[in-house]
Amino acid sequence: MYQTLDPRNFTVFITGATSGFGAAAARRYAEAGSRIIAVGRRQERLEALEKELGERCHTVELDVRDRAALETAVAAIPAPFDAINVVLANAGLALGLQPAAETDITDWETMVETNVKGVMYTVRALLPGLIARGGGHIVTMGSVAGDYSYPGASVYGASKAFVKQFALNLRSDVQGKKVRVTNIEPGLAETEFSVVRYKGDAERAAKHYERTQSMTAEDIAEAVFWATTMPAHVNINRIQMMATTQAFAPFDIYRED
Repeated sequence: MYQTLDPRNFTVFITGATSGFGAAAARRYAEAGSRIIAVGRRQERLEALEKELGERCHTVELDVRDRAALETAVAAIPAPFDAINVVLANAGLALGLQPAAETDITDWETMVETNVKGVMYTVRALLPGLIARGGGHIVTMGSVAGDYSYPGASVYGASKAFVKQFALNLRSDVQGKKVRVTNIEPGLAETEFSVVRYKGDAERAAKHYERTQSMTAEDIAEAVFWATTMPAHVNINRIQMMATTQAFAPFDIYRED
């Protein structure tokens, strides 16, 4: 019989756990018997998640852009939740779809601070503990936008290209440390992602998913779960996922009037 890892032995640290992929992953691991540390900025949602998942869930209200607060929070995690061996660096966002010359520069800054610095801070705060405890798994949340460009996604795509390369380079840095690293790269998935991108315009966000079948947060959570429960001698470097109804965009050709 093929021997996968037992998720009942996992303590999973999840950023961006108040919605979307992070919340779905928290539920998937809790269902399998793992301990969950759910991290997010919205306290009321964290409280609801903790009530739903029960005593095996510990919550931390935190913005991953705040490095000092993140480091302090990690150091203060109580036993038995402090024996973290799976990290899902999921917190991230896209803001706007304006052309580069017209975008709000603060949107670019927020994406870099969250998608790049937030992932860096999360990994740096937790990786030494994984190594000291004999190994574990770092999972980063990338995007197909890290490989394939589209209009209005210059900094978002660049931030996800960073995440992809950061994860691949981590693989070299942890060689021999029994730490695995996986980058999950979703395409079209219906969550609050587009509501955030369109700054609360739910009607505009909904049009993005009209008349098509997108992936769900649960689809992405299942990929994360699968990668982390593979036998310890197997490292899944990257998982790139797209809805069956989505394909690669054609090359953009400018035509004069």
